[in-house]
Amino acid sequence: AATAVTPLPVGAKAPAVMVKSVEGADLALPDILAQKPTLLIFYRGSWCPYCNKHLAALAEIEPRLLALGCQIVALSPDEAAGLRQMAGKNHLNYRLFSDRAMQAASAFGVAFRVDDKTVKAYTGYGITLPPVPGEAGTHWLPVPAVYVIGRDGTVKFVHADPDYKVRLSAEAVVAAAKSAL
Repeated sequence: AATAVTPLPVGAKAPAVMVKSVEGADLALPDILAQKPTLLIFYRGSWCPYCNKHLAALAEIEPRLLALGCQIVALSPDEAAGLRQMAGKNHLNYRLFSDRAMQAASAFGVAFRVDDKTVKAYTGYGITLPPVPGEAGTHWLPVPAVYVIGRDGTVKFVHADPDYKVRLSAEAVVAAAKSAL
């Protein structure tokens, strides 16, 4: 259940995991995070209306975050096509990466197994959730989360809510970035 997640806490080091670019290249997340302080976003997917709204709101405050010296990096279990759809639909300039294997979401403590009833409902909507490796018929998603991570890879701020409808406001994101950096 989403309520069982244990997000990586403030003070912890960001885990060394791999993610995929929109072009399909494997990239080490620590290399991306080392470029500048990062607002790291975990979202459910391009199919989620709450995620679309949140990522569009982040696009509006991106200039303010850039002025603080931050970059925005967003991760989801979407394949490359879903990433491109999300970026185009919401006019995003920041980078989206695929965490289809849920390595990053798991390592950051925000991955959860989705119950069969929910998987069946999503399948009915044409949504294919990522499978849990080695667990046939089991699927998972990330709890939506916002991390502020310093260039040294240290978590400076975290917000994760098991209720996918609850998101940190754009103003709260800017305030978190300012206070954490």
